[in-house]
Amino acid sequence: MRRAIKLLLAAAALCLLSILGASVLINQAARGRTYSDVHLIPHRRVGLILGCEKTLPNGNANLFFQYRVAAAAELYRAGKVDYLLVSGDNHISAYDETKDMKTSLITLGVPHGKIYSDFAGFRTLDSVVRARDVFGQTQITIISQEFHNRRAIFIACHRGVDAIGFNAPEVDAYDSFDTRCREQLARVDAVLDIFLFRRQPKFSGPKVIIGTVPPKEPI
Repeated sequence: MRRAIKLLLAAAALCLLSILGASVLINQAARGRTYSDVHLIPHRRVGLILGCEKTLPNGNANLFFQYRVAAAAELYRAGKVDYLLVSGDNHISAYDETKDMKTSLITLGVPHGKIYSDFAGFRTLDSVVRARDVFGQTQITIISQEFHNRRAIFIACHRGVDAIGFNAPEVDAYDSFDTRCREQLARVDAVLDIFLFRRQPKFSGPKVIIGTVPPKEPI
């Protein structure tokens, strides 16, 4: 019993150190690269919106989704991006994050021809790397909540993408508790992806250079 307790304590300590270490690495990479004021953020040609579900399992609207889309539209209207790339999960026909984001952006006044769709943004790493490899972008503005932007910027820094982040408003602690808990594990996973596993996006796909051809919807 005593040995089992020691093993559990050691495992807990290792888990905590992993979380703290990953957060330090990610926060250092993103230092000075996120913005919350649309007037202060530099212009970038393309803004990458990281996907999430529009509606929660209980049927309520997902505030993370609403705030991200609103932030992206604000960025476009302020002339801080020329095009938007919506990137999300579309693994089944009934679940389409990218279509939901694009529809919402058009409702908010962003022209259809300024929005490109990446249906294979299954993970943050996929979204960032495909922005470079499929959509030809090496300099982007990432649009999500700040904690998510920081992780995406960390990935970008290690995958040859010059990225800054525009922070969508945060969701209150009660409604975001589960997401923030998952984020701690996602940060460890991101560090392992970069330094140990060297994972690549699940799909590559044909190149669609943003701005040189009309918006297409690659696999």
